[in-house]
Amino acid sequence: MHPITIAPSLLSCDFARIGDEVARVERSGGDWHHVDVMDGHFVPNLTIGPPVVKSIHAAATKPLDVHLMITDPRTYAEPFAKAGAHVLTFHAEVCDDAAAMRETIRVFREVGVPKVGISVNPDTAIERVADVLDDVDLVLVMSVFPGFGGQSFIADVLEKTAWLRDQGYAGHVEMDGGVNRATIERCAAAGADVLVAGSALFGVPDMAAEIADFKRLATDARGRNA
Repeated sequence: MHPITIAPSLLSCDFARIGDEVARVERSGGDWHHVDVMDGHFVPNLTIGPPVVKSIHAAATKPLDVHLMITDPRTYAEPFAKAGAHVLTFHAEVCDDAAAMRETIRVFREVGVPKVGISVNPDTAIERVADVLDDVDLVLVMSVFPGFGGQSFIADVLEKTAWLRDQGYAGHVEMDGGVNRATIERCAAAGADVLVAGSALFGVPDMAAEIADFKRLATDARGRNA
């Protein structure tokens, strides 16, 4: 099994001090920096593009986990790869079928992304990505509808995570949305090993203590479920 990975979501950081916030995540024991990219089309919000990701990469020593919530991931794969994305994830919903997903994955590999991920929204059946599981390094299960931070966890999606592991999927399974002390154990028990948290980490006085507790809770829960 992959070790538990905590990926604080920079969407919840103070963007006026983003370099300091990146350093705070790393001092606090965060494993990846989760970077949400929204285009105002696939989701009703706009965030950041490749130049900001490049600046984050320059300030970081930990991997950038870049989540593309955009309608045209193939066009922007190379700019985000060059900006420093270690993990680059696109949404299954922007592809008509498995052939289109495989083509997007091929483009991501071609531009040199180290890890390629695919994501599904809460109302998308996990079986939608069944034919490409062998082609991706990570499956991101959205536990809220993408576009805004601070939403409540949708527990029904845990069945998707369990399904992935029941199918023998050995890559990373990432959970994103509403992950906090009250939900992290269920995520890990269901098979998630990469856990994204925004306000639950950036909104506490002691991020290091919170990340340590998250890792302990998740590791213990996974052990009990083994």
